[in-house]
Amino acid sequence: MESRQTSALSPAPALVASRPFKLRRNGLPVQIASRIGSGLLVLWAAVTLSFVSVHLAPGDIVSLLIGEQLRTPEIEAAIRAEWGLDEPVLWQYLRYLTRILHGDFGRSYLLQTDVSQLVLSQIVPTLKLTAAALFVAILFAVTSAVLTAGRRIPRSIAGALELTLVSTPSFWLGILLLYLFSFTLKLFPVSGDRSFSALVLPALALGLPLGAVVGQVLRQGLERALEEPFALTVRSWGTSGLVLRLRHGLRHAALPAVTLTGWLVGSLLSGAVITESVFGRPGLGRVTVEAVLGHDMPVVLAVAILSAFTYVMLSTLVDILYLLLDPRLRDEGREAAR
Repeated sequence: MESRQTSALSPAPALVASRPFKLRRNGLPVQIASRIGSGLLVLWAAVTLSFVSVHLAPGDIVSLLIGEQLRTPEIEAAIRAEWGLDEPVLWQYLRYLTRILHGDFGRSYLLQTDVSQLVLSQIVPTLKLTAAALFVAILFAVTSAVLTAGRRIPRSIAGALELTLVSTPSFWLGILLLYLFSFTLKLFPVSGDRSFSALVLPALALGLPLGAVVGQVLRQGLERALEEPFALTVRSWGTSGLVLRLRHGLRHAALPAVTLTGWLVGSLLSGAVITESVFGRPGLGRVTVEAVLGHDMPVVLAVAILSAFTYVMLSTLVDILYLLLDPRLRDEGREAAR
């Protein structure tokens, strides 16, 4: 009798075994893998769209890929062999996917060089500028939000400065910085990429407007976080206001700012095109402008795919940061899967 009652009260073995499995199946690693899988799917769609755009563009594909280069039988035969134009469209598509997966973006017949080598040789200065501008933006946003949140006069001053920066185009801000710090004070070089000092002014011109936008959102989130009950609890421990804002408030206020930063970082890449021209820097922006003007389609396609990869990578990182910063999102994912 006792054994029957015990077996009736205890959960079924199958249910006991399934509960840990469900928790493991819907845990953080699986949710991160799901985000990465979604990003890869979007990237595949972007590569497919680039292939379709070439085949749907008006005119001959060979003429489209040659651009302004003189058309010769040798170049035409090379393009047909590279793209497999004599094969069925499905085979051409599979060949194109295989090439992209191996990092082969074809050949620029206008510049007579391999597109992958051209992009790799120019992407490092652009990435340096983008990373430096992102650092400037985050530093400006966090400093402005932490020092002015909930303080009336500093908040008004910071708001006016941020509005001015947001309203100023990056190239105009770059010209002002050049005039003040390069031509007048002679503190930084006018152009080039030979030293770290040559990176300071372009990074400021590109990163300050972004930091002004993110700072406004971060300040609003921080002010809301400081009004939450946990802030009163932390203050009762004798914690200073600065420590409260940095260690506790920023984590609660960071989610909207992280999302906005992830979306706006793409604007850094597009803004780098103009900024590199203003400061006379090498980079991918100048190559893109020359490719568009010269109708160099292989280079344009490579830059488009690279831009799609950048957006996908950033959006995926933002989703993963969301999961790490807010445990409630992980719990929602588990509840939705039940």
